[in-house]
Amino acid sequence: MDTLLKAEIRSDRVTKSDLKQMRDHGKVPAVVYGKKVPSTPIVIDEKQLAAVLRRNPHSIIEMDIPEVGKHPVMISGMQRDSIQRHLLHIDFHQINMDEPVRTTVALEFTGESPAQKEGGVLTAVLHEVEVRCLPNHLPTAIAVDISGLQLGESFLAKDLRLPPEIELKTDENAVLATILVPQKASEEAEAMAEEANADNAGKAVEPAAETADQS
Repeated sequence: MDTLLKAEIRSDRVTKSDLKQMRDHGKVPAVVYGKKVPSTPIVIDEKQLAAVLRRNPHSIIEMDIPEVGKHPVMISGMQRDSIQRHLLHIDFHQINMDEPVRTTVALEFTGESPAQKEGGVLTAVLHEVEVRCLPNHLPTAIAVDISGLQLGESFLAKDLRLPPEIELKTDENAVLATILVPQKASEEAEAMAEEANADNAGKAVEPAAETADQS
């Protein structure tokens, strides 16, 4: 954990005007909770938080909480303004380093397929997968080597080379990327994107607190 966020305690009885004033002063209202941390309303510096989100929104963060101390946490939920996408509220879940967590990890596409040199178009269908592992084993990204894909072939989730300590929770038959024939690339890419969106539609965002002990 090389990321430290300093929290400030705030009142749990605030008005919309109070919340707006916090945001106007560069503070993001938040809450942190967990087995070792009672549900605590806090505020986080917006610039510090933005830096964390740019690096890796699924990383483990060390949070310094007044009167509670330093604890490892993960982001379990975010609320953004629908128009300008400003952060309105964020939830942090205090985790235990000796207990598995279930979260998503970004995919990093590497290599070049021979089919691309023939005009094939690489289409990334998914940009992250869900995994379960101990916090210390959580990678910042998972490599997807597409150098072996031929024209029309796909890279499936089960093709990922994961270490034994990381369990894949995404459907193993989910398509991560495919090499499309040029004239069909636009049409098929759109169809795959729609299918992926349909699969994710209606799925609730599960806080890490509720999923940490699921297998």
